[in-house]
Amino acid sequence: MSKIRVVLAVAALVLGAGRLSAQGYVVVVNAANPTTSLKKDKASQMFLKRVVRWDDGRDVVPVNLERSSPTREAFSRAVHGKSASAVESYWQQQIFGGKDAPPPVRNSDADVLTFVRSNPGAIGFVSPSATLGSDVKAITIN
Repeated sequence: MSKIRVVLAVAALVLGAGRLSAQGYVVVVNAANPTTSLKKDKASQMFLKRVVRWDDGRDVVPVNLERSSPTREAFSRAVHGKSASAVESYWQQQIFGGKDAPPPVRNSDADVLTFVRSNPGAIGFVSPSATLGSDVKAITIN
């Protein structure tokens, strides 16, 4: 009976760890932002600039990692339900139609964190291994 418990416990740990590492991104906001979680759809709308204000009235200021980043691909698939290339196509259509420009792009986790740290309304995403440091906090996407 104890072997079964051990096998079940190991299986639960392996499956749980797989889900955590499979996420592949952490969404971050400025520490002054009172938000602690967002619905996936609302987060997507913020990065597509369809939702432009936080609940407290501040402007939403999204920032992206470079398109070739595995973290951006993981974020795009999980939050937008599309590849990073498909999201890029969306932005090309927006630009061509004279509607809007995409969020600024930063080349590294450190650059995204610096951007978020210096903009109270900022929202970005970084790899799970990034060290957030001060003035930035992770929020939950559900």
